[in-house]
Amino acid sequence: MSSSVVLARKWRPKNFAQMVGQDPVVQALTNALTQQRLHHAYLFTGTRGVGKTTVARILAKCLNCETGITATPCGECNACVAINAGRFIDLIEVDAASRTKVEDTRELLDNVQYAPSQGRFKIYLIDEVHMLSGHSFNALLKTLEEPPEHVKFLLATTDPHKLPITVLSRCLQFHLKNMPADIIAKYLADILQQEKIPYEVPALQQLGQAADGSMRDALSLLDQTIALSNSDITNTAVQNLLGQTNTTDLYPLLDSLISNDGTKLLEQIQTLATNGYSFPQVLDDVLALLHQISLAQIVPTASQNSPFAAEKIQHYAQQFSKEDIQLLYQIAIVGRRDLPYAPSPRAGFEVTLLRMLTFVPVTNAPTLPVSLKATQDPVHSPQASEHNSWPTIVQQLNLSGMNAVFANHCVLKNLGNTIIELQIDPKYAALASDTRQANLTAALTSYLGRTIKLKIINVAGIDGTPAAQQQRAVDEKFSATKTQLVEDPLVKNIMDHFGATIDDQSIKSIPIKSI
Repeated sequence: MSSSVVLARKWRPKNFAQMVGQDPVVQALTNALTQQRLHHAYLFTGTRGVGKTTVARILAKCLNCETGITATPCGECNACVAINAGRFIDLIEVDAASRTKVEDTRELLDNVQYAPSQGRFKIYLIDEVHMLSGHSFNALLKTLEEPPEHVKFLLATTDPHKLPITVLSRCLQFHLKNMPADIIAKYLADILQQEKIPYEVPALQQLGQAADGSMRDALSLLDQTIALSNSDITNTAVQNLLGQTNTTDLYPLLDSLISNDGTKLLEQIQTLATNGYSFPQVLDDVLALLHQISLAQIVPTASQNSPFAAEKIQHYAQQFSKEDIQLLYQIAIVGRRDLPYAPSPRAGFEVTLLRMLTFVPVTNAPTLPVSLKATQDPVHSPQASEHNSWPTIVQQLNLSGMNAVFANHCVLKNLGNTIIELQIDPKYAALASDTRQANLTAALTSYLGRTIKLKIINVAGIDGTPAAQQQRAVDEKFSATKTQLVEDPLVKNIMDHFGATIDDQSIKSIPIKSI
């Protein structure tokens, strides 16, 4: 492999056949070129590194190949060779991010009316076109409306929403999608085979995931891995490059959960800290491990090319129940979300793992928050007793607006491990909209630390709702206050001498301010 050319440049596709992961765009352009149905302006959109400018350059060759307009340029004629080398006079490439002024655009378009010097078409390839100023778009629009026959515009952008609708309406738009990790990994494998560099399949899968849909990023990461590992692409080398946790350091965490050993769990967390790991990254890696275990339990054939040892995945898939893994995953997700609010990343990570230890007992008994275990046991008592715990739960959910009104008009019927049944009087049934049920489900899932489903049952004449209890407390306080007034000597004297009565509406609760 030449050390002077980075992989992203060396392996840039030279024709449509070499493009991977963008079949719909390639097929549409191939059909248009084959049928000679050409447009004067093409807009390529998509996130960075997915091949927008690459497709544009290939299209430029298709339009100017000396064999004729074709979807399969020869790659050998003067036009193809010059475009590949970046020295084709009639392909004018512009970075709009550095030439945003209207003067730049006018200068660029001054020569539009002149015929191409070398090729069949004069092509303007404007990258990051959304960076042009408003006046620049106006100048460009005049040419886009009535371009000369010999001119083609190829526009590329990561943010098409910033383009004026007048420009969008005059372009054929093609969206290049983010590439899946498995497609990226397969492409990297093809490159390494041709470069004669050994590799481990899980390592390439990790690079595909880290690239986040960008083939260019994947090739850059591969270049770095080659340099770091001395041309031996191993799983460990990729983990070191990406700052990911060594998989062997994750397994003791799950072993501690299986053995219900809090001391061992904290010792392993100390080991992770000593090794200098980032705890947000470790929690991400724990989530990835739980994901692979879940796949192995439910869809075994889907768990392929995992960075984790297959025998370990199978071991944990047997040690944990499916419900356990789903609960652990949910706890990890909530912990990852709340990590920025923890006193430190390590503290947040520790609490998340301790929650896993607390809420996953050795037996497979359904798990409940400690505050509810004393009053609720869905296994032995399917009928949720006193509504007494429901007002407490509602208060701790911190709901607001109509979501709070909905919850306060319900009664807890059954608190199961995965299903919570609530009763509501039909006269308040309109409160139970799909949106409010979804909001209440999300709040309960976060509060309980496990995924639940909500079941709403209409029952006429139910009593004991938080709203009813609140109203009862208000009524009792009002009654007590009125009794005090009636029995007050001064008030009684006024009522006796003047025939006065007490106006109930005048009795108000006034908060007492602290001194």
